[in-house]
Amino acid sequence: MSDLLQNFQHSDSVEPHVLRTREMIKKYPEIAQLMGRNPNTFWFILLVVGLQIGIAYFAASQVWWVVLLLAYGIGAFANHALFVLIHECTHNLVFKKRTANKWAGIFCDLPNAFPSSISFRRYHLKHHAFQGHYDLDADIASGWEAKMIGNSAFGKAFWLLFFPIFQATRPARLKEIKLFSEWTWINIFVVLAFDILVVYFWGWSALLYLVLSFVFSIGLHPLGARWIQEHYLIDKNQETYSYYGPLNILAFNVGYHNEHHDFSSIPWNNLPKLRAIAPEYYDNLIYHKSWTKLLFHFLFDKDLSLYSRTLRKDRGGMRVTTETGRAMT
Repeated sequence: MSDLLQNFQHSDSVEPHVLRTREMIKKYPEIAQLMGRNPNTFWFILLVVGLQIGIAYFAASQVWWVVLLLAYGIGAFANHALFVLIHECTHNLVFKKRTANKWAGIFCDLPNAFPSSISFRRYHLKHHAFQGHYDLDADIASGWEAKMIGNSAFGKAFWLLFFPIFQATRPARLKEIKLFSEWTWINIFVVLAFDILVVYFWGWSALLYLVLSFVFSIGLHPLGARWIQEHYLIDKNQETYSYYGPLNILAFNVGYHNEHHDFSSIPWNNLPKLRAIAPEYYDNLIYHKSWTKLLFHFLFDKDLSLYSRTLRKDRGGMRVTTETGRAMT
């Protein structure tokens, strides 16, 4: 084992959702009725993409500090919503045809200023299949990344601020994933062409708004705590955490992360229904109620760092873990 990986938590078990999924579908066969596609999601895609383009047009005539405030206060939430909608397209939960879902994801990418939809699609599906496998799961920080950032508040704030850059370095370590494909180049061409058109017709301030919205939506912002919420170990016996707070309204229920990992074929609008059907499987797990509080918890708790993740050694085996429930505020 590399010295850079020793400080992660290690497990010999498979990811923790397999057994729970089997038990739940056997106990509650009606869960199957929640699975499927929600083509109405595309109307939300049109709405949010249109909103971001409209605000970018408005930002074109504003001074830099107004652009900054718009991006932090509005654009971050809109772009974060678009990442969640890309996530729905990644799981083919919008349209029947996979190609249509890919195009819908690329359309979501337009206001993001940086092409990410197709790459996210490939890496995220591996994350579901091989949660915790260092060579396959891009959601886990690289060993050098975790060591460099350490556990100081400054280091973790720096990491969140530049999170997209750090995440872009991870694919180089992954196995079984081709870095570029035809769809990747299509994604790059479409988004960069859109960026050029924005600058040509509206100027650099409009593009600055989109870039800042992208950075804040996944970085040093309460929304950035979502990446901490999902799998960072608040308790060493539980790998995945949900968020049940008001921002789920603006984030298309992305906080229901245990539910999503248990049944990734259930669209965003049905995830609360899953929890309602089988509350005994989720109410006893640790969960979060505030991304803002979690952000400060992560920054200032020296026991939390990029090493606060579980790595697993193999793809076999099964372990039953008793997960004691309590709400994290």
